[in-house]
Amino acid sequence: MLEKERQVFSDKHAELISQHPGQFIVIKDEEIIGAFNTIDDALAEGARRFGLQPFLVRQVTESVSETIDIPALTLGILRADSTRPI
Repeated sequence: MLEKERQVFSDKHAELISQHPGQFIVIKDEEIIGAFNTIDDALAEGARRFGLQPFLVRQVTESVSETIDIPALTLGILRADSTRPI
């Protein structure tokens, strides 16, 4: 799951680190959707655009291999766009 998105992040890492250091990138399929200052903003935009479809959020750091994994979002237990607790 998300192999295409991980490959895009890896392939574009040098460009992303020069243009968006420290920001959170949303990637869907082979498209970089946008760069955001907070993970909350990135998750909210991904959820707004893609709903329950999987998408990748990665922080642009020197290391390409850092992964943020939120299983509750992946499994649909929580929603990033939810404004009230379940």
